[in-house]
Amino acid sequence: MTEMFALLGRLCRDRSGNTLAMIAAALVPLLAMVGGGIDMGRSYLSQSRLQQACDAGVLAARKKLGSQFITTGVIPEDVADVGNRFFNLNFADGSYGTANRSFQMTLEPDLAISGQATVDVPTTLMTIFGYSNVDIAVECEAKLNFSNSDILFVLDTTASMAQTNPSDSQSRISILKQVVKDFHGEIEGSKSPGTRVRYGFLPYSSNVRVAGILKSDWMVDEWTYQSRVPNAPTSTNVSYYYYNVTVLSGSYNDMPSKTQASCPADTYSVSYGPTTTVSTSPHEYYYESTENGSDYTCMPNDGMFTVTERRWNNYVARHNWKYAYDAPYYSYTYKYKPIEHDVSALKDADGDNPPLYGSIPAYLEGNMGSAEPSYWNIYNTGCVEERDTYEIDDYDNVDFSRALDLDIDLVPTPGNPATQWRPMLPELVFERTIWWDGTGTFSVPEVDSAEYYLNPAWASAHACPAAAKKLAEMNASDVATYLDTLTPTGDTYHDIGMIWGARMLSPTGIFADENADVDGKPTSRHLIFLTDGQTETFDINYGAYGVDGLDRRRWRSAAESGMSLDEVVEKRFGVACAEAKKRNITVWVIGFGTTLNPIMTECAGPGRYFEAQDAATLSDVFSKIAAQLGDLRVSK
Repeated sequence: MTEMFALLGRLCRDRSGNTLAMIAAALVPLLAMVGGGIDMGRSYLSQSRLQQACDAGVLAARKKLGSQFITTGVIPEDVADVGNRFFNLNFADGSYGTANRSFQMTLEPDLAISGQATVDVPTTLMTIFGYSNVDIAVECEAKLNFSNSDILFVLDTTASMAQTNPSDSQSRISILKQVVKDFHGEIEGSKSPGTRVRYGFLPYSSNVRVAGILKSDWMVDEWTYQSRVPNAPTSTNVSYYYYNVTVLSGSYNDMPSKTQASCPADTYSVSYGPTTTVSTSPHEYYYESTENGSDYTCMPNDGMFTVTERRWNNYVARHNWKYAYDAPYYSYTYKYKPIEHDVSALKDADGDNPPLYGSIPAYLEGNMGSAEPSYWNIYNTGCVEERDTYEIDDYDNVDFSRALDLDIDLVPTPGNPATQWRPMLPELVFERTIWWDGTGTFSVPEVDSAEYYLNPAWASAHACPAAAKKLAEMNASDVATYLDTLTPTGDTYHDIGMIWGARMLSPTGIFADENADVDGKPTSRHLIFLTDGQTETFDINYGAYGVDGLDRRRWRSAAESGMSLDEVVEKRFGVACAEAKKRNITVWVIGFGTTLNPIMTECAGPGRYFEAQDAATLSDVFSKIAAQLGDLRVSK
């Protein structure tokens, strides 16, 4: 018995077995800690990658949305596809052992795109504690914000803009108007409160209509035009007759004008019947004529011809002549030469106000019934001739003290005509010795002649597009109203568009006060240059440099200059573009329905030139530009 009690006592004092029990008891919380750490680590990793995928999805979708202005509140299908694709690329289905992945995007009222993403992270060891899944949910949003910005549209509105691209149903000009409206809507919908965004427009062809945005002090008082003056007439005594025409049968029709690659040959013919005497005292007689076929009038137009047709169908008319009286008849010849005219009447009395859309008188026409010539009222078009320049022989070293047209920031000095602009007056101009069909050879020396040489106003050898609009904050109605004024006309002179685009945007030039930064915030400046064609010039056109074949301010002839007028225009475009970029202006160039030549792609630089062959592509191009103009970022 004593031995038994001793054994029990030793067992009571022996504690070596308690360690195993304590370890067993500690395994449960230890397992929870390790399992929780592993599962929570996977959850945190999944949440981080899910957030990144969500951000990537909404950023890609917002960039794709670009300048589209959506009123339905529904994300377009192609935009949603892009967002989902980027989300999927960044968080594939089943990543990190997850399940039940979902991603939903919503278009917010301010055109931001928000997103919600969820996923289940199955647990491993935590399952034994009743936690089979960890639910992960994240939110994201992408916005396109704009800083203070000035955006100037320099738009080719030449005649070819009336054409329709093969895959479109509307004309290029109609498509352009809608795309610009959408672009404006996107930027206005995305800008932050307190941000100033201004828009300006400069349509161009062979010239630009900018008089309305200039000061009268910036215009000359006198200017010399390639014109004419009647010489003193000679007179003879002649008999005057009353004349009338009676249509006996047949018809003629003026067909609608059309644009063609070549000028059709006339098929017109006329035959005359015998003369019949009605009376000898007073003398009265008549004869009949019969006309058939078509005659055509063709004028060069942006590389094509504008063709008008008059179609005759057995048109028989009686021509009746009856003696009226005897009187002197004055015959005039003309001296065709450069003539200086006083144009100060086209300036406002307040030199800070724009020039006037008035007229000046000019004695241009002989009067067969008088020894005094008659005068015309010559009206101001609103387009201008450029200030002084020279024929540049080294475009890498332009002398801006002579090429005042390319000195973008030069402010005109009142009383110094070399620095000032000149009103464009096409009715005042006669092009010696060019005929009305555009044939003939320029005569730089003056000419005395009874011939009637080409007048660009009557021969459609000039163009003055819609008026330029200075930079200003504009609402949708303002933009639409302005775009309605754009009408295709004229030929393609890219240099004058870039020159005036740079002037209108420069913060240090003629509009320096208006273009200065506001509220201590820097302004980003963007020039969006859109054209639908290659450079297309004609030496008979009267434009920003007068009549190139006569005035010879920037070019003499291909033989004398060693390059074509097209090449000169493109090189000057390149100089003006470089000057714009020196003013920290970002230049974007778009070819719509055409390919861009190297001078234009070089002007814009990589990533800033685009070619669009149809409406859908043009809309996408403007979306890309809008996204790069703004600050595309994750907002939450």
